[in-house]
Amino acid sequence: MTAPQSGPTELTDEDGKLVVLARGALARAETATAAAVRDGDGRTYAGAPVTTATLTLSGLQVAVASALSSGARAFEAAVLVNGAADDPGLATLAEISSEAYAVFTDTAGRPTGRTGAV
Repeated sequence: MTAPQSGPTELTDEDGKLVVLARGALARAETATAAAVRDGDGRTYAGAPVTTATLTLSGLQVAVASALSSGARAFEAAVLVNGAADDPGLATLAEISSEAYAVFTDTAGRPTGRTGAV
């Protein structure tokens, strides 16, 4: 995936649902970032970062892993709330579905950028 494009990004209704899911994960886990993904069948998964002595995953990595472990074979989109362009989950998203895109938002859910397929 490439660096996020700057400037406002329009959210589709489906992307808006991902924002709600990611913000919910952020609030439940009381973290500064979170993410949600939509798989090729339209199912959604959310995740917050996990950090232990033996495991470190970004929220996007958690969401992508949850989807893959549930049988997802493709991804349409991801939303990263307060996320960064260097999130390692973006590489996995692109590895599975090169046409998937990611939308970055602030903690209020306002789009701040986008990367991936348009």
